[in-house]
Amino acid sequence: MIDKLNIVKQRFDEVSDLIIQPDIIADQKRYIKLNKEYKDLKAIMDERDRYIELTDNLKEAEEIISDGSDAEMVEMAKMQLEEAKEELPALEEKIRFMLVPKDPEDAKNCVVEIRAGTGGDEASIFAGDLFRMYTKYCEGKGWNTSVVDLNEGTSGGYKEIIFEVNGEDAYGTMKFEAGVHRVQRVPQTETQGRVHTSAATVMVLPEAEEFDVELDMNEVRIERTTSTGPGGQSVNTTYSAIKLHHEPTGMIVSCQDQKSSHKNLEKALKVLRSRLYELELAKKQAADSEKRKSMVSSGDRSAKIRTYNYPQGRVTDHRIGLTLYDLGNIIDGDIQKIIDELQLVENTEKLKESNEVF
Repeated sequence: MIDKLNIVKQRFDEVSDLIIQPDIIADQKRYIKLNKEYKDLKAIMDERDRYIELTDNLKEAEEIISDGSDAEMVEMAKMQLEEAKEELPALEEKIRFMLVPKDPEDAKNCVVEIRAGTGGDEASIFAGDLFRMYTKYCEGKGWNTSVVDLNEGTSGGYKEIIFEVNGEDAYGTMKFEAGVHRVQRVPQTETQGRVHTSAATVMVLPEAEEFDVELDMNEVRIERTTSTGPGGQSVNTTYSAIKLHHEPTGMIVSCQDQKSSHKNLEKALKVLRSRLYELELAKKQAADSEKRKSMVSSGDRSAKIRTYNYPQGRVTDHRIGLTLYDLGNIIDGDIQKIIDELQLVENTEKLKESNEVF
């Protein structure tokens, strides 16, 4: 493993030198990319230092025990040997996962779109529950969320809500939430007390930077309208709401969250770029057999990924067969344990695919 880590160190030294070069700093696109790589490599270097320290301790302890001339030193060496042997396997496993090549998209911010599916009003209420679950989860991680557009349900919740998530590795974390979420419970609108099944679809798009997508504004028709729905003084009075029509694809993106027309346009363009970027990404992934093999990839939007069963207080993630009897906390934003399991499965698959011998 140390040979592999030494190769990584060579690259870390190269990147450390590059990010202080004036021509690199002037090239914003390259600088951002290298800065992210530096951060990732630095984390591996910290583990490499600990790995070297433990293997040195192990070697030193074995030499002292082998010599055996000083009983007190031998006793200390045995403790040192035990500590190193105990910690090394877990550290080696951690380093193996860190050495798995990362998807460059994972570091991006993301755009999340939640849409009510089958189930009428109850589906809209459930879409609202999912939105609250995600905003509480993001809040707990110190990430920022910002609503782009929403269409409220008639009995609460949302027929559709689109929001941005800004934070470290936001897309790499949130991408596991893409797919159909299903809820089984007695709806507020049900008088007979019968359990109904409703659904909502979640889409997670990596946020596209301006240099990721060349957007020809001649192909975009901008429509300015008044805001609708609940809000402040600007509702139905100022033309601040924005609707974009992308002629080549027929995509329509709306944004009315901000009072300023300029800010709504900025947000809508961000969502349009992300959708176009995701289209290209989907084509690339379809051609990549490794992506297709991954059981936790977000490729199939129609796949039922998770069920929230209220009568039994149970949440089941169907992709990995994980069942947790902790629905109250999960719907309140505690989804990290599910994401950790999904990430572990994905990393294990990547390890198998890379066929690396450490």
